[in-house]
Amino acid sequence: MQAAVERFGGLDVMVNNAGVAPEGTATETSLSDWQQALDVDLSGTFYGCRAALPHLLKTRGSIVNVASVSGLGADWALTPYNAAKGGVVNLTRALALDYARQGVRINAVCPSLTRSNMTEDMLKDDELMARFMERLPLGRPAEPADIAGVVAFLASDDAVFVNGVNLPVDGGLTASNGQPRM
Repeated sequence: MQAAVERFGGLDVMVNNAGVAPEGTATETSLSDWQQALDVDLSGTFYGCRAALPHLLKTRGSIVNVASVSGLGADWALTPYNAAKGGVVNLTRALALDYARQGVRINAVCPSLTRSNMTEDMLKDDELMARFMERLPLGRPAEPADIAGVVAFLASDDAVFVNGVNLPVDGGLTASNGQPRM
């Protein structure tokens, strides 16, 4: 953080974008996988925010956390990821309350399936992708640019009155009540 501040003369925006998604139910998940998900997904976000806030208080900047639709509602057999991203969702709300009056806005994006290194194997699984496409109204996974545009908006002055929001960027996934197409 200090290197960025020295190089650019201040800090205007902090984007926390890291995640691991070990698979497993509560009884199947190793304690090390559980801890890794909490360390990377939740604690990493907290530490990033904590390091950025003193600088953002000076510039009245903003933070955008990358959570997940899995933090808004759970997936089967992704207990550590669901718990950690759910923590990011509520951490975003808590920080937004604590720092809004000091001029720092804090929001999160909650993407669904997005093309990335983390989802590479999933995207190659035709059967799994067919099931995803049944649930994604836009009929495709997100591209990184789809998420980046929303992050840029939330970080910009165009979103000056947006604070404490966990915005689904999910191709319409959370618009459904979960029932199959009739």
